[in-house]
Amino acid sequence: MPSLSTLIDNFNDNVIGPNWGNSYGGVTETGGRARIPCGLGYAGYQTAYSWTLAGATIYVQLATVPSGVGATEAYCGLLVNSGTDGTRLGFIYSAITGLLRCTNEVGYYDPDAVSLTYSGTDHKWLRLREDGTSVYWDTSPDGTTWTNRRTLATPAWVTTGIGTCALDMSAHRDAGAADYAEWDNFNTLSDGAVWTAAASLTADGAVVSTAVPIYLSAASLTADGGCAAATILAGQIGATLDAASELGADSTGPDNNDVDFAVGRPQTGWMVSAPWR
Repeated sequence: MPSLSTLIDNFNDNVIGPNWGNSYGGVTETGGRARIPCGLGYAGYQTAYSWTLAGATIYVQLATVPSGVGATEAYCGLLVNSGTDGTRLGFIYSAITGLLRCTNEVGYYDPDAVSLTYSGTDHKWLRLREDGTSVYWDTSPDGTTWTNRRTLATPAWVTTGIGTCALDMSAHRDAGAADYAEWDNFNTLSDGAVWTAAASLTADGAVVSTAVPIYLSAASLTADGGCAAATILAGQIGATLDAASELGADSTGPDNNDVDFAVGRPQTGWMVSAPWR
């Protein structure tokens, strides 16, 4: 039972997404918008009957409205359908009267609907929200600044029909040339494009890849004692040595000129040999 608040689509991939599985009448996703034909048949972007409005907020941009030329009835609508046919609430724009109605219908009719003279500027964005006690109909020129247009006590089916509601963006006319309504940016202000392209690539040169090192460092250190570090130095020295020397021999013998001898008189009992006589 997903909340309608979680339904998000900017329609930019030009593919009808799986959330719109009950879509009918030849709708397309064209030019980044949900396009609903407004012709003699009935058409609509519609979800399965498995969603919930209770506590939810939905908003969407009404990008293009249909023309009423040649018709007596031509409209487009943003409606949350209950599980009972004709019991629904939301916005309906009439191209015949030029009115935007804030409606809460039973049997496809609401005698108390609030009607606004439609402005493509002031009513460019439409919003429905439910807060547990009331339902609110709001409009905005930009999807940001909102003006409340109607407030109503929450219909019983909103809270009892959890997981049985469907969101329907529809269009129809009874005569005249067919045209279309367009909706955009459902529950989002992000309109980023998605592009699909084909390309042929030709390489005229070599591609060089340069590696960029990434260093990751993490450590947790605990010291239980003292640590001593000894630095060991290793060296390698290369050298070329040239030596030249001259050796000479002194043939005169040692020089005794600087030696003094002190000689005393011999005493009795001494033996004196030459030259001491």
